[in-house]
Amino acid sequence: MSRTRLSAPSKRGPATGSAPRKAAVQARSARTVEAIIEGAARILETLGFEGYTTNAIAKRAGVSIGSLYQYFPNKAAITLALIAREGAILAGDLRQADRIEDGREALERMIEAAVGHQLRRPVLARLLDIEEGRLAVDGDPVVAADLRGRLQSALERASFESPVASETAALDLIGMARGITDMARYQPGLKAVDLRARLRRAVFGYLAFAD
Repeated sequence: MSRTRLSAPSKRGPATGSAPRKAAVQARSARTVEAIIEGAARILETLGFEGYTTNAIAKRAGVSIGSLYQYFPNKAAITLALIAREGAILAGDLRQADRIEDGREALERMIEAAVGHQLRRPVLARLLDIEEGRLAVDGDPVVAADLRGRLQSALERASFESPVASETAALDLIGMARGITDMARYQPGLKAVDLRARLRRAVFGYLAFAD
């Protein structure tokens, strides 16, 4: 699972000068920005880091290199925007899971969200893991903090009883989930159902109320 999604807080800041040049306020601007970000994702997936250049991204997005630089000062800024977009997708899935009143069912849905996110675009997830470390994404990522809070809430709704506090249990489960889903990158062709079963055994085994 990507570091953005489940990482611990970092005291380092993002790459210098990697903030977007201007906000995409108008609908047309927003479409251009999204085209650039998705173009970057497609280049990473098909060409890897060797082909990951601003020229290639602009061509794939169908915009001029000048238009690209109107919104992003460099490739790092595009990468950070892509990381944020992918994290927001997972955050939305977690919010849906957290709306379930039954705590155990909410945990099941969170497991499905984690697996689905990792395997939805596995090549992209793997390469963004690498880029997050290289760019030193700063702060306590929004999705990581969001996940901890929602996971803790689900544990409490499930009447989880343990010598450790629910906050500690949430952190332990995040660590296990991240390790298991990250290892999926070394198993090409791994099916979601198999990864979900492994993650479920780890989570509910830890909580000692597995079926």
